[in-house]
Amino acid sequence: MPDWVEKGYREYAKRLAGSCSLLLHEIPQAKGKKSDSPRVAMADEGERMLRAIPGNCLTLALDVRGKPWSTETLAGRCAAWQQTGRDLALLIGGPEGLAEGCLARAEERWSLSSLTFPHPLVRVIVAEQLYRAWTILNHHPYHRA
Repeated sequence: MPDWVEKGYREYAKRLAGSCSLLLHEIPQAKGKKSDSPRVAMADEGERMLRAIPGNCLTLALDVRGKPWSTETLAGRCAAWQQTGRDLALLIGGPEGLAEGCLARAEERWSLSSLTFPHPLVRVIVAEQLYRAWTILNHHPYHRA
């Protein structure tokens, strides 16, 4: 990832430290043969993602067909997730999207926007929105809407 992506993600993860932790587990893209279709690569990536999800995690897929949430709605969802006592696994697909198995495993689907974002930018947006939701729940002045 470009340096600006790493810095952006780390900034919001650092701001959350102490109250909750935001951990990134990056699944490298498959290096298949040129004859492999994008579907084959996506299926392989999906299998590796599913194996990386810890046992009792609540799983959320970022998917264009998911529900679009306002920041306030996300804060409410975060509060509800906290009440479950389970860790949360957020699945962000590669350039081809998420494999069907990942979508099936997800208990909820969230759409960031009907716009298409570059894959590296999504991790920064998600980290910032989770931080923003945390600030709403903790009455921190960061969110001023």
